[in-house]
Amino acid sequence: MTTYGTIPAELPRPSLSMIARAREQLGSILGSRRKWEDMIKIHALNLPPNVNEAALRIRTNAVFFKTNYAIVVALLLFLTLLLHPVSLIIIAIMMGAWLLQYMLRDNPLSIYGFVINRTTIITVLTLFTITVFFLTDVMNNVMTGIFFGLTVVVLHGLFRTIDDLSAGDEKEVGGSQC
Repeated sequence: MTTYGTIPAELPRPSLSMIARAREQLGSILGSRRKWEDMIKIHALNLPPNVNEAALRIRTNAVFFKTNYAIVVALLLFLTLLLHPVSLIIIAIMMGAWLLQYMLRDNPLSIYGFVINRTTIITVLTLFTITVFFLTDVMNNVMTGIFFGLTVVVLHGLFRTIDDLSAGDEKEVGGSQC
């Protein structure tokens, strides 16, 4: 008995559910960020009196503003890559390859009747990505952008006082270790 031409009662939507999950996760990550006004208080910026205070400020601010700092580093990395459009195009192609061959694929990859398992796909994609990044200037541009972003984050953490951070969050900051 053939089922050619019949319409299934329920259409599978794996890509839509994955997009919904990614959107929900992104929303929860962005929901954990602090107010930008708290982060950029001009009157809360001053030079630390000693090295111990500087280290304490950097650690405390890194825990308190971790999502904001991640956004700042990602934004500065993106702006750095905008100055090098070839690198941005190569990264977009590599992201597309990872999405199409690994993340969005539900059934195993089959080439000329040979089934290729996920471990082989990950290995080939990883080796290809590393090779492309090192043979082009992409790795240099990415490292420059990340270094620039981390420099901005460390400088902010150094100069931002921790006296006015909310009391309920100090337990979290004091209890966690960096």
